[in-house]
Amino acid sequence: MRVIEVDRFGGPEELRLVEAPAPSPGAGEVAVDVAVADTLWVDTAIRAGHAEQWFPIRPPYRPGAGVAGTVDVVGAGVDPGWTGRRVVAHTAAGGYADRVVVPAEALVPVPDPVALTDAAALLHDGVTAFGLLDLVPVRPGDRVLVTAAAGGLGALLVQAAHATGAVVVAAARGARKREAVRRLGADVVVDYSEPGWTDRVRAEAGDLDVVYDGAGGDHGRAAFALLRPGGRFSAHGAPAGGFAVPDPAQADARQITVTGIRDVQFDPATMRRHLASALAAVAAGRIRPLVGGTFPLDRAADAHRAIEERAVVGKALLTV
Repeated sequence: MRVIEVDRFGGPEELRLVEAPAPSPGAGEVAVDVAVADTLWVDTAIRAGHAEQWFPIRPPYRPGAGVAGTVDVVGAGVDPGWTGRRVVAHTAAGGYADRVVVPAEALVPVPDPVALTDAAALLHDGVTAFGLLDLVPVRPGDRVLVTAAAGGLGALLVQAAHATGAVVVAAARGARKREAVRRLGADVVVDYSEPGWTDRVRAEAGDLDVVYDGAGGDHGRAAFALLRPGGRFSAHGAPAGGFAVPDPAQADARQITVTGIRDVQFDPATMRRHLASALAAVAAGRIRPLVGGTFPLDRAADAHRAIEERAVVGKALLTV
C-alpha cells in the first residue's frame, strides 16, 4: 500500500510517498480502505517541528489522525456486520495512507446522506465545534465573533451560531474568505488583516457576548478586548502566533469565562459522541462542512503548502 512518511522535520517536501505492507487487523480491530484523509493545521506545525511543546512526536513518523472510508476486513471478536460499512475513525497516526487498522470501538458510522468527503471534514473540526458549543454555549440574541471563520472549524461555528439565532460576526482574511463566510450566514464580516477591524466590529455589533478564537496571536488578543464584562472566550486556535490565552487577572477582573485548548482534548467516547452529533447535523441539512480543496495522496505536500499559505477556503483533504 501507499503511505506518507516524514523522516525529518522541515518543509512540505519532507512528506514522502512510500510503499509499505498493508496492515491486517488483529483481535478487536478492523481494516479500513481509506477514501479521504483529514488534514489539519497542526499537522503542518508538527511536520515543521514547531509543535513539540504540545505533541511528543519525533521523526520518523507517519502523519494523519483521521480517515473516512469503508471497512474491508474485521478481526477476531468484531461484529462482521461492520464489513462494507462506510465509517469515519480517528487514528493514532498514519492516516495519510491507502489502508489503516483501527480498533472497532473507534468506528463511527457515516449516515447515508453524508458524503465521505464531508465526513472526513468533520472528524476533528466537527468534534471541536460541537464540543465548544457545549462548553461555550450560544444563546439566541448573543453577539458572537468567530475568528479564522473561513477555516474548517470556523465555518461550522458560524453556521451553528447563526442557526441558534445569534448575531454572528465573522473575521477572515481576503475577499474570497469573506464572501464564503457571508454565504454561511454571518451577519457582519470583517478582515482582520486590515487596520481598524475591531472598530468596525464595535460599530456594527457592539460589545460581544462570545468569542470563538481560532486564529490566536494578535488577532485573538484584539478579539478578547471586544468582549463585554461577563462574556465567554475560547482560545482554541494558534495559526496567527500561538494561543491567545488572556491574562487570568484581566479575565477575572472582567468576569470573563475562558476556555483553552486543553478543554477540547476530549476522551475517545466524548469525541465519538460529538462526531456523531456533527454527522447527524449534516445529514439533517443544518450545517455543511466548507471543503475548499482536495488533493490526491501523492500531493500531500501541496495540501500542507495550501494550509500554511492560507490558500484554502475551508478544509483541505487528501483523497485516496
